[in-house]
Amino acid sequence: MKKLLVYLKDYKAECILAPFFKMLEALLELFVPMVVASIIDKGIGNNDVSYIIRMCLILAGLAVFALTGSLTAQYFSAKAAINFTSKVRKSLFEHIQTLSYSELDCIGTSTLITRMTSDMNQIQNGVNMTLRLFLRSPFIVFGAMIMAFTIDTKSALIFVGAIVLLSIVVFGIIVGCIPLYNKIQLQLDDILDITRDNLMGARVIRAFCKESSESEQFRKSNLLLAKSQKFAGRISALMNPLTFIIINFAIIILIHTGAVQVNSGKLTQGEVVALYNYMSQILIELIKLANLIITITKAVACGNRVQAVFEIHSSITPGSRTDTDRSSQYIVEIKNACLRYKDAADYSLENIDLSVRRGQTIGIIGGTGSGKTSLVNIICRFYDVEQGDVMINGQNVKDYDLHTLRNLIGIVPQKAVLFKGSIRDNIRWGNTNATDDEIMQAIISAQAEDIIKSKDGGLDCIIEQEGKNLSGGQRQRLTIARALVKKPEILILDDSSSALDYATDAKLRKALRNADYSPTVFIVSQRAVSIRHADKIIVLDDGKSVGTGTHDQLLKSCKVYKEIYDSQFAKEA
Repeated sequence: MKKLLVYLKDYKAECILAPFFKMLEALLELFVPMVVASIIDKGIGNNDVSYIIRMCLILAGLAVFALTGSLTAQYFSAKAAINFTSKVRKSLFEHIQTLSYSELDCIGTSTLITRMTSDMNQIQNGVNMTLRLFLRSPFIVFGAMIMAFTIDTKSALIFVGAIVLLSIVVFGIIVGCIPLYNKIQLQLDDILDITRDNLMGARVIRAFCKESSESEQFRKSNLLLAKSQKFAGRISALMNPLTFIIINFAIIILIHTGAVQVNSGKLTQGEVVALYNYMSQILIELIKLANLIITITKAVACGNRVQAVFEIHSSITPGSRTDTDRSSQYIVEIKNACLRYKDAADYSLENIDLSVRRGQTIGIIGGTGSGKTSLVNIICRFYDVEQGDVMINGQNVKDYDLHTLRNLIGIVPQKAVLFKGSIRDNIRWGNTNATDDEIMQAIISAQAEDIIKSKDGGLDCIIEQEGKNLSGGQRQRLTIARALVKKPEILILDDSSSALDYATDAKLRKALRNADYSPTVFIVSQRAVSIRHADKIIVLDDGKSVGTGTHDQLLKSCKVYKEIYDSQFAKEA
């Protein structure tokens, strides 16, 4: 948590002024019991109405100045807390964007969302309350005790005993609550994970009639979270009654002692009332302090979780090369590449070799889990190979600046992801400067022209989040158009035509072959018919290349390819 405090450096003035004005308010508050004592002893005792009025005006003045100080402190503390949290959240989001797929796979989406939202709110609340109360409450407690000593030493010893007992209760409860709040945040992660899965997979859940079982799973997790929160709440709830009991007993002893001393003439009635008021101030401030420490405890626990994300660094280190030398005869070369995912026991790709000339079309085929997507991911450098080299334009991908590298590549991932907004805005993700004519050309090449014609507003038609108002085939074609408008040197279609009919798929491949910028195309597919006309086909089986060649060559030399083709050909012919 302390490493996050560097984001407060631009708000040093606010961090000083907020406690300062709170301390000013506390100081003025400590004078109130003394003024009240004077009213009782001198004003009421001597029946001096003018003195009472003067003292009441002083009380009103103290109240006005204290209120002004309180509001000013609140302004500065809120400003510092909100801006601090805003900076941390922005930096956290930017840091997450730098993480590679490996780190994102390990951390998980749900916990990142929790840390960006719930945890950040707890941190903001913690900073705000700390600036307001962390110095004020102890100042009032010890200030009241000191003021009590100025009135009467014997009575002040009661304050000392009460404060010691109260401190034991307060800090004992806090120590017990710290691990409970950490546990609650972890359970909140689980709840968010279940919620996210259910909302994103609502159609699948309904298709398999799993509503009741998913609801039961959520209910159990929710009850577990509620049980933990109630348990922590019960322990925290002990604080108020225990502190009230201690303070009330101290007040009884104080009043008894004060009455005896008033009878003996050692104390005045006003001084006893002042002592009582100081004891009440201590009670209120200790309760505030206890709640503050619980808030700080939550904020520190959440801050540590956020800090843990900052301490995770991407396993992919960008290179510095920003230019591309196209003198090499091969645009893509993969030499003896081996890829192992983090914490995996076995290689996902092993000893892969591939050389691709400019403008060629490369087909990648294999069974489920054979490593097809992993192969194209190492070209984009979403993952780094453990052994071997991946070269683009004769240069190792590790030498390229990531922005430069990925500008060379247009990729259409397996899952067609679209964002809420117009069709035009979604297509321009590929090229922010694309004109409407260029967008339409990409849409026509992607065989998506009928989508534009069928939608009200054409390119201005609004796509819902994740393209929920489009069919699977429509989403795939628009994501293909998004990649084509970029006019990339390397185009990767990662099983991105699985929802297309064979005729549309064939038209798409023809359009790619006739593209004026002659991209090098990688087609990942489980359909043999989609890659049969490729210049080169690589066949994967369990992460290994078991055949490379043209369609006709592989039919004769590769058993795996022939089995795939024979199992599909009758349907696809």
